[in-house]
Amino acid sequence: MQVALDTLLSFALLSAVFVPLERLFPAQRQRLLRSEWGIDLCFFLGQYLLWTAPVVALLVLVQRKLELLPLAPLRAFVQAQPLWLQFAVAIAISDASIYWAHRLSHRSQFLWRFHRVHHTAPALDWLAAHREHPFDNAYTRLVENLPLIVLGVPLHLLAGFAVFRGLWALFIHSNVALTPGPLRFVLGAPRLHHWHHELARGGQVNFANLSPLMDLVFGTYHDPGVFPERYGLAEPLAHGYLAQLIEPFKPRRGARPAQSVQALNTYCLREMPNDPLPSTSTVNTANVVSASAALSKRVVGISSSSFQSPSLRESR
Repeated sequence: MQVALDTLLSFALLSAVFVPLERLFPAQRQRLLRSEWGIDLCFFLGQYLLWTAPVVALLVLVQRKLELLPLAPLRAFVQAQPLWLQFAVAIAISDASIYWAHRLSHRSQFLWRFHRVHHTAPALDWLAAHREHPFDNAYTRLVENLPLIVLGVPLHLLAGFAVFRGLWALFIHSNVALTPGPLRFVLGAPRLHHWHHELARGGQVNFANLSPLMDLVFGTYHDPGVFPERYGLAEPLAHGYLAQLIEPFKPRRGARPAQSVQALNTYCLREMPNDPLPSTSTVNTANVVSASAALSKRVVGISSSSFQSPSLRESR
């Protein structure tokens, strides 16, 4: 009963913060109860009522197992440093870990099965940030917290750090056009992460979770200065809550984002046989980006409502 009350209170508080921001500073014109809002509400309720407790239990188990390792000298060295330096190092290591883990989830066939659930959202707002498969959620929480556990950060500080990261994740997914100006190179902004969810690029840019410095260093930073027009995936997937929980376990080969660009290319060729697109038979960063730009222009002309993004239809 208490968990249900806490969930309702959390939903009320988060709505009180983000709904006014999204109404006052909208990145996209979309209804409050936009397409698939109910599905994202199910993911929100699932995280709070079902999946958070197992993730916390996993982190506690990992911490107890690590206590058996000879980590005392490392932890003593870290704790002897100034507090600001401990904090900076912990953030940097955690961010680097989640950056590469996130990139891997887009390249690994196995991990992509679970992570692609997060990319099926046809529109972004604070609630859509909760569209996450439980296994993907556990993977992300473990990766971002493991370095801090190894360094000996106490669990109560880990909990505070997790709350901060969670709120920031809601902000960068939110339908808010606010940006911290030059600080976006350090703190990130919704516009940057929205491009990670853009339809044609298929999640090939802006992998950073907190600070985009890793994207800047490794060449995956992308900011054209405007928000994308379409979100989601080109590959056909079930969008119901239970269906998406089951989908990763089905015995079929799922396409990675780069392959989703090829799927979109195939769709466009079928719909517009006299208007050929650039070949994407060899997938690499250069031709994915160039093909994506061409595909975006083609998709604008597609009138099929089965493919058109609900968020775009609502903005008209």
